[in-house]
Amino acid sequence: MKRRSFLTTATLASAGITTLLITGCNSSTTKNEGAALVENSGSDFELDEETISSLNEKLSSGKYTSKQLVEMYLERIKAIDQNGAKLNSIIEVNPDAVAIATMMDKELKLGKSRGPLHGIPVVIKDNIDTADKMQTTAGSLAMVGNIAKNDAFVVKKLREAGAVIIGKANLSEWANFRSTQSSSGWSSRGGQSKNPYILDHNPCGSSAGSGVAVSANLCVVAIGTETDGSIVCPASVNGIVGIKPTVGLVSRSGIIPISKTQDTAGPMTRTVTDAAILLSAIAAVDTNDEVTLESAGKAKKDYTGFLDLNALKGKRIGIEKKPQGNDININNLLDAALDLLKKQGATVVEIDYIEKINALGQSESDVLHYEFKDGVNKYLSNSTAKVKTLKEVIEFNKNNEDKAMPYCKQEILENANDRQGLDDKKYIESLTASFEGSKSILDAVFQENKLDAICGITMGPACSIDVIYGDKWGSYSLTSPAAMSGYPHITIPCGQVYDLPVGFSFFGKPYSEGELIGFGFAYEQASKKRVKPGLKPSFLS
Repeated sequence: MKRRSFLTTATLASAGITTLLITGCNSSTTKNEGAALVENSGSDFELDEETISSLNEKLSSGKYTSKQLVEMYLERIKAIDQNGAKLNSIIEVNPDAVAIATMMDKELKLGKSRGPLHGIPVVIKDNIDTADKMQTTAGSLAMVGNIAKNDAFVVKKLREAGAVIIGKANLSEWANFRSTQSSSGWSSRGGQSKNPYILDHNPCGSSAGSGVAVSANLCVVAIGTETDGSIVCPASVNGIVGIKPTVGLVSRSGIIPISKTQDTAGPMTRTVTDAAILLSAIAAVDTNDEVTLESAGKAKKDYTGFLDLNALKGKRIGIEKKPQGNDININNLLDAALDLLKKQGATVVEIDYIEKINALGQSESDVLHYEFKDGVNKYLSNSTAKVKTLKEVIEFNKNNEDKAMPYCKQEILENANDRQGLDDKKYIESLTASFEGSKSILDAVFQENKLDAICGITMGPACSIDVIYGDKWGSYSLTSPAAMSGYPHITIPCGQVYDLPVGFSFFGKPYSEGELIGFGFAYEQASKKRVKPGLKPSFLS
């Protein structure tokens, strides 16, 4: 579903609905084996385009320690995120990061490795609980001072794997569920994150900071969250890889919620290989999130086993037969991508499904409003935040309007707060229409056409930043089908238009992450479209 069409459809029917996009080059050379092909643009950094595997080799050889890696990334954050280009993607740095890295180094010296993430610097989104000195605020001033009592389950898995969480990423406030006129990547606590390709352009959201941080080499990998587009859109417009897993593969406990039906966390990385490694670390059953029980026997312990250069051979990949838009440059990228799939041995099948999914947009937005109120009230009641209900968040913002709402307001929060409980007939009808309806449509398309996946342009290039009137995204978007159904989705760099990245998507049936990773890897390695951002000040500069 198109970002702006979702906004328009929902707003007409119910005031206060937003989308959940939650929305001179030198010859390219590979920096290391498995890394994406990168053009040499932008400021040089010693760890530019490093991968989990390449850093593991350097840790093993003794070239670097984890402590040195952390210090280098923290200096990089200081240099171009806080100063310089002022990307504004990191909302808070972990004061214990160096100490944790030192502990990981000691373990390595004793011969103990926890796996491929041991000692690797990671950034996580600021709606994910960490029981440390960092706050969890969803970018909201109303949430300042909220120190989590426990790590989110995803954070526990990262720590168990030896990852070093070096900071939290800025995001679209309340994961882009506050105002119909919000600017993606803006929060009252963190300000406006910037697209590292052209700084006056939008990084998309809501996982804006995570996408920018990975793209600009402020970390190796990051964790984002998605309800509808919040991983795949910022991944697409920031020129990186993003995976929105099947809802149920990755736990949501300890994550500030929007929708228990659609929420999930997932990897944001520069390569498909790193995404597979990161997904392997965080996918697990969590007894505190009942939906993850459905993944038992379906999740894989190691998704790197699906990294096959020939994964597309003999596969049937669907493509919507109606054009997503009329931009010749974007359509040329799509045509080139489809030609590449065919060269890799895939059969591309024209299908007709997107209008049927789009028709469910109002039902989806109703579900999100009901579930947001229910989920946020439960989260706040057990938090250390000074606000304990959604109503108190709304009152805080009104009482601090000059700082909390200097641009857009909070009509989505207000609309959600007016909803009844989850036993309300309208909620139940909307849930059936949106969730079950989207699954039924997609299942029929997969079965009737014998498809292994559906593909398309993830998102058009980034729009300009506009904190007054909000985002103005074009017609190209492939976020909602997988989001509404809870199905998995991967996006990979597809090329550039107007010096801005565009992503290419595959989404599939539940728990087909392995297959999608294979398709994404085969496409990535055959196309090599990742381009390092150049931190260009403006489109016309």
